[in-house]
Amino acid sequence: MRAVSTLTTPLVGAICTCFVACGQDASEYGPTGKINFDNERPTLMQAVEAPRYTGDNEFVLEAQATHRTGLDLHRNVIVRTCGPTGGVCHNQKEYPDLHTPSNLLAAINAPCNVQPGDWSAVFDGCERPGDRITLGGSKEVEIGWVDYIIGDEDYNDDKRPELDSPGLHIELQSPINIGDGRTHTWGTASFKLNVIDGGEVEEVSYARYETEWFVLEGGKHLVGEVREWQVDRVASLIDSGVGQGDMNRNGVYGAREATPLAMLQGGDPERSYLIGRLRGELRGLSIPGTRMPLANTPLSISDMLALYCLVEGLPDKIDEVYDLTSPINYADCSWSADPEGLNLLGKGATWLGRIQPLLVANCQGCHGSESPEFGFDVITEGSYERLLEKSTQAPDMPLVTPGDPANSYLWVKMNQLDTMVGLGMPLDAEFKPRLLPEGALADIETWILNGAAAEE
Repeated sequence: MRAVSTLTTPLVGAICTCFVACGQDASEYGPTGKINFDNERPTLMQAVEAPRYTGDNEFVLEAQATHRTGLDLHRNVIVRTCGPTGGVCHNQKEYPDLHTPSNLLAAINAPCNVQPGDWSAVFDGCERPGDRITLGGSKEVEIGWVDYIIGDEDYNDDKRPELDSPGLHIELQSPINIGDGRTHTWGTASFKLNVIDGGEVEEVSYARYETEWFVLEGGKHLVGEVREWQVDRVASLIDSGVGQGDMNRNGVYGAREATPLAMLQGGDPERSYLIGRLRGELRGLSIPGTRMPLANTPLSISDMLALYCLVEGLPDKIDEVYDLTSPINYADCSWSADPEGLNLLGKGATWLGRIQPLLVANCQGCHGSESPEFGFDVITEGSYERLLEKSTQAPDMPLVTPGDPANSYLWVKMNQLDTMVGLGMPLDAEFKPRLLPEGALADIETWILNGAAAEE
């Protein structure tokens, strides 16, 4: 007790002295007093009630029972499929980060090309308006894409760069004119963008680069020389994040075609890029890149219905908020009329109708790339023919023997039987074997037993 008294008495005295010196009534701050503080806490949102679905569709009833609110959907589906392990996929690694409910909310009306990775994987519908460039006294032209090809070359009238030559390459939306019909000039390129300040649109010039410029492709492609002493300057320019209107370099400027998509477009699931990555298409347009999720159980019909109905009920304005604790409105959701149409896996026990979509949904992470594991690709046109050939791991057994599951190595691996080599398939996000649902395995077995038909 003596030690406590020694430590606390000077502290109390100091506090009281300060109050007196500051003109405060120290008694108000004693054990029985109160602090004069105006508590302004934010008002908590109240969950909005929604009518209950009273029909008899089993998928709608399952979704309503399992994913009653947005929080339920996040916990039961998003966390399970998109990043169950810290630092993996969309758990603090890939954009968008979806590992918390607030991260899911942040995806509402958020752009879908912030982290495109490989430029060829960018969807036209995600492209934003490009920044603009001027060279000398030329007009402003929208930038399609920018690329720096490393190398040191001296160009002149006798030696001009080509589309794959070293230098700073800038593709343009329309031809640029540097005057007098010239095809090269020494000059300063100015990079500009528009920003909104207090509701007013202002033009900002954020970077300049002076060098010898060459004009190719009828004025639609610039190549700037990069000497050794300019390398850091160009690297800094690239790192500044130049806005590119044709990020996937296919000649289509997506933002000129339509309003860019959002990750989750409030009120419109069919304009939500995240849903497009799950389905592989949006409104009949193929979405580039591997379908999601890569290594986890794909979404069931009831899962997809919950996501569609959640998105349909989201606000369509960025400055509005949504409460994930509110029930999802399945009763008024337009997708509740035909939830079967949201099936990711197709129908019918045939290769095209059921088995290939099932393998794509579960196995394409390892068997759908440019260099698929063990040479087995589930996506390409020749994948069915490859199934009938010998397995790489078990050369005495075909991947599929029509009519004989026990002599089909695909069946052996997916059931993790003792005769397999290596790990069972498919793998989860931690690269551990997992079994497909019983219904999926039953469909594979039925398909093999019935002759492994390619199509109906």
